[in-house]
Amino acid sequence: MSNTHSTDADAAVADIPDGATVLIGGFGTAGQPMDLIDALRRHGAKDLTVVNNNAGNGDNGLAALLATGNVRKIVCSFPRQRDSWVFDGLYRAGRIELEVVPQGNLAERLRAAGAGIGAFFTPTGVGTTLAEGKEQRTIDGRDYVLEYPIRGDFALIKAHRADRMGNLVYRKTARNFGPVMATAARTTVVEVGEVVETGALDPEHIITPAIFVDRVVQLNEQGIAR
Repeated sequence: MSNTHSTDADAAVADIPDGATVLIGGFGTAGQPMDLIDALRRHGAKDLTVVNNNAGNGDNGLAALLATGNVRKIVCSFPRQRDSWVFDGLYRAGRIELEVVPQGNLAERLRAAGAGIGAFFTPTGVGTTLAEGKEQRTIDGRDYVLEYPIRGDFALIKAHRADRMGNLVYRKTARNFGPVMATAARTTVVEVGEVVETGALDPEHIITPAIFVDRVVQLNEQGIAR
């Protein structure tokens, strides 16, 4: 898989079509690829399914994307927080669909997509409404529910550094869902603060190999594409 180093966030997301499933990294605002999200908002693709840990904070980033009305459905673990008023308003008005996925299941369903696993059994969700309509099985005396992978057409993630091949290093908790989302999407777009020469990154510190990265957008010190 080849990748492209660019300074144009708008060009990096310009081919995301209407109806796409877009995996967006971040745990709240930590590791959220704000510039790529803003570029997607400007691009205006409609009828999107967005997969994220939550449903946006305040009025920026993911929340601003939801406010456009172009997201048909969100798949997340924490849809409601103190500052999730954009999602709350849309959901109460019947303008957005919601699929709640326990956080561990969310991570594992993404990982399964990248690992080529067809489905897996998990005890999380057994006995709740989240298990309704799903296949269940008792294994060694414990009940499990069958879950399927979550695959994306595109993944928008944030990393700390990339080299010119597209190998990625993350910064502390900003790492969160980025690595598994990069493997679970057909096309992975990454925003980074710095691009270094190939060989400058310690191989032991590389979390996402370049094989999973298609496009890299470099940000300047103010956090916008340059």
